[in-house]
Amino acid sequence: MYVIMVYDVNVKRVVKVLKIGRKYLEHVQNSVLEGELSPAQYKKLKHEVSKAIDPEEDAVRFYLLRSTRYLSTEELGLPSRPEQETSFL
Repeated sequence: MYVIMVYDVNVKRVVKVLKIGRKYLEHVQNSVLEGELSPAQYKKLKHEVSKAIDPEEDAVRFYLLRSTRYLSTEELGLPSRPEQETSFL
């Protein structure tokens, strides 16, 4: 499955949530990660994130797609993955 993770967490926990997300997904923008995961990996990701956040203060949203077949993205402004742009050259 293809997973897009979006989070809005307190600054005290943002680094921890980002680290957990990066273990499983690619960081594409501030507070946005995405990538292909198995159901077991997705379950682990959700479990780790749920332990890292404060449900009274933080919000994490997962968008799940069975495949990327119908997914398309458009971007405006700066490229969302500038580190990849430079490595291409």
